[in-house]
Amino acid sequence: MTRNASSSVLPELTVNHVEFYVADAREQAGRLCAQYGFTAVATSGTPDGPGDHLSIALRQGGITLVVTEARSERHPAHAYVAAHGDGVADIALRTPDARAAFDRAVAAGAGPLSPPDRPHGSRAGVTATIDGIGGVRHTFVQAPDEDAVLLPGFPDLAAAAEDTGTALLDIDHFAICLEAGHLDAAVAFYGTALGLGLVFEEKINVGSQAMRSQVVQNASGTVTLTLIEPDPTADRGQIDAFLDSHRGDGVQHIAFRTDDVVRTVATLADRGVEFLTTPGSYYDLLGERLTPDGHSIEELRRLNVLADEDHGGQLFQIFTHSVHPRRTFFLEIIERLGASTFGSSNIKALYEAVEAERAKSGALS
Repeated sequence: MTRNASSSVLPELTVNHVEFYVADAREQAGRLCAQYGFTAVATSGTPDGPGDHLSIALRQGGITLVVTEARSERHPAHAYVAAHGDGVADIALRTPDARAAFDRAVAAGAGPLSPPDRPHGSRAGVTATIDGIGGVRHTFVQAPDEDAVLLPGFPDLAAAAEDTGTALLDIDHFAICLEAGHLDAAVAFYGTALGLGLVFEEKINVGSQAMRSQVVQNASGTVTLTLIEPDPTADRGQIDAFLDSHRGDGVQHIAFRTDDVVRTVATLADRGVEFLTTPGSYYDLLGERLTPDGHSIEELRRLNVLADEDHGGQLFQIFTHSVHPRRTFFLEIIERLGASTFGSSNIKALYEAVEAERAKSGALS
């Protein structure tokens, strides 16, 4: 089911960067560069010697990632990693007025973590941070001018990202898993605090398992969160497994957008990225549902890419194999050819692909 987005309180929001708290910043940065084609552009903290953290900034296309490792128990990454393992700690949002965004969010019930301030070690700009859902916070970032890249705590980002051929353009959406009964409150929170309107909702039944999903998005479509909760009346499945292993609500995956899913997935596979597989029967029947634009069914079959469509056009998706020790976080590659939401067939097929991977690894409970 699809609904029109409500008028956004903050339509100017875009994703500024995503910060991961990790056990080993160098290892994670190295993997993202080697396999996904990111470029390390700056370092913050103390690479060697005393200090409470090490952060490495990575860029590709319109995507900026920060991996932060605690070097002291005082740093919040220490407690986060102990509880959840490596994961997304901050979905930072760029805005022309960080103070106004912070004040509006706090007035709507968001927990204030850091009031508006000009961060040390960066060019003139303003940041402020609120508490989000599931241990994820949101830092509002106000850069000094439209073209400037501002990362709190980092020096000027003079280094440009290299073109490594992986063609990852920007972040399409985030998927956040929630405990049963938390979904409606999360949708309400993001509506009032950030002005994200409900644009899509679906209940997916796969065998004896079920989940509810609602997608919230700002008016310009630059910030999209897919919020998911398990159906407590159905059998336990992958959402329950995530919540158990992650120890609560959290970001399950990030979807990177490309303009050529076949080229990107083939390139990533050559660089060592492993993807989930899809049964051949899916592709045997695909032609009865749609005729893919720009890609042949055989290309999609060879790479295990899924295809679907909505009222606006088509989309192509694939999940990576999780390399997280707890098998929680993973990535998605997505191409949109007019589609603005998520096709029901793909949602079910992606769920089934994850279940098949869990069965293969012996993780089913």
